[in-house]
Amino acid sequence: MLGPRLELVVRRSFPIASLSLCLGLLAGACYRGTVDDGAGDGTDSAGSGSGTDTDGEPELPPDDVDLVLETQSRRMTQAELDNTLEDLLGDLTRPARQFLSEDEHTPFDNDYRLQLVSRTYVESMEVLSIDVANRLIATPAERDRVVGCTPTGPGDEACFRQFIEHFGRLALRRPLQSEEIDAYATLQSFATEVDPAIDNDFYTAVALVISAIIQDPEFLYRLEVGSPTTEPGVSKLTDLELATKVSYLLWGSTPDDELLADAEAGLLQEPADRAASIERLLADPRARRQLYRWHAMWLGYRGIPHEATLVEAFNRETTALIDRVIFDDRTSYRELFSAGETYVDDYLADHYGFDRPAGGEGWVTYPSDRAGILSHGSVLASFSKFTDTSPTQRGILIQERLQCSPIPRPPPEVDSDNPPGNPDDPTACKEQRYLAHQEVESCAGCHSLMDPIGMGLENYDIAGVFRATDEGKPECTITGQGELPGVGTFSGPRELSERLLESGRVERCVAQQYLTYATGRTLELDEATAIDRLHEDFEARGLDFRQMMIDLAGSERFGFRREPGT
Repeated sequence: MLGPRLELVVRRSFPIASLSLCLGLLAGACYRGTVDDGAGDGTDSAGSGSGTDTDGEPELPPDDVDLVLETQSRRMTQAELDNTLEDLLGDLTRPARQFLSEDEHTPFDNDYRLQLVSRTYVESMEVLSIDVANRLIATPAERDRVVGCTPTGPGDEACFRQFIEHFGRLALRRPLQSEEIDAYATLQSFATEVDPAIDNDFYTAVALVISAIIQDPEFLYRLEVGSPTTEPGVSKLTDLELATKVSYLLWGSTPDDELLADAEAGLLQEPADRAASIERLLADPRARRQLYRWHAMWLGYRGIPHEATLVEAFNRETTALIDRVIFDDRTSYRELFSAGETYVDDYLADHYGFDRPAGGEGWVTYPSDRAGILSHGSVLASFSKFTDTSPTQRGILIQERLQCSPIPRPPPEVDSDNPPGNPDDPTACKEQRYLAHQEVESCAGCHSLMDPIGMGLENYDIAGVFRATDEGKPECTITGQGELPGVGTFSGPRELSERLLESGRVERCVAQQYLTYATGRTLELDEATAIDRLHEDFEARGLDFRQMMIDLAGSERFGFRREPGT
């Protein structure tokens, strides 16, 4: 286990200061994966190809080059780092959640424009890497799996170099160059050093290598360099860069050994060849985990104010519907909003006031006022405020997340942290108080787009339970009448879902939200053509969300990037 003295080894041999320096430079400045190894065969040491054709000329761009979006290098999010450490080291403790600040959600957590360089982040990563490495070598089963060979003693150089080569390839998502292996191999001296104060062994050096690699910019950042094409500002990703891009989109984690092997064999560049790898990734449970999380960020229920047992029941209900629509039945995505059944156990059925399912858990028919995911307690609990529902916040959810219609932020002089009207007035009912928004000219314009939507969901409390009156005010009857502006009136989540699907805007918004996540930033108005193409393909495929994922990750344009500002 690393003691205080050995913790300095990584800093001196692989200075952590290089991380903060590197992250402040251009994307390719610290990228070592495409350095010519001197072989003279036109390939780099990563085995991913030079990115130019056999005559040394730039590659041709894709036919739909106008749809290649601007991207730049991205740091792993907190969730991606935890997933990656789990896959590499078997670490189930979610260390990034413990040591690093939560990423900002907009609504997704991977907006690279918000991933600023921070000394606090660098120092936290150092502490995290040492903690992760120490716990690994203290767990023989996982340690032996990661090392991959049984050392004959502290000085077993062959086993140590084999470990460095194998782990380094998986962690940095490319084969290591010989000089890199040599550099890491110098750390074995700390395994054989005789020091009465330190109980060194082979695994002391293993921990040092793991700690150093986890702090490497190439581990923490997805550096997409590629090579130039004949289209100015557009680069073609190498096979290994493309493997990383596909894996983090579909799994939210690092490529496995098989995907890296596919990349090294040149099986990802051509869309037809890439399809087999994509299908394999989507058949893995990690693909479902990634889609659960995407939906939770999109619809705002990634963190809701309820006790753990209820939250777990909500999650089972919502993930069961996602599984049915996207993976199991592969029905039209409209079914996510129109489904007439929901998945509950006895506990959740009692909570909602439904009949219990046969066998204690299963699908049950909704009451007539409910349908689809908008009836789930998970979604109805999101966008709440003041320990109660907020018609305004629920209206924002529908407008911005499901219709992609941004609502302007309130003016700075508006106190948006307090509810409208006088909440302490015993005679003031909630609907009357929210009418105050309509009485102020500067507020009415925006609130007319939000409040009427939320009012149509007021019969459902912050836990998704039907109620007839205001919280704590039995004299205040809730009418439950709402309106989706420009579409029509409704009452309750079933009719709201019907109005949303009638509007014809949900399907395109879904495509936009997924493309936003895939790109790693909010899309601009002049990028509408790329959204339109994904939406058109989505519609043409019968609104099969899984197929939309395949079509995007498998498209020719997915293997290219556009330099920002070009």
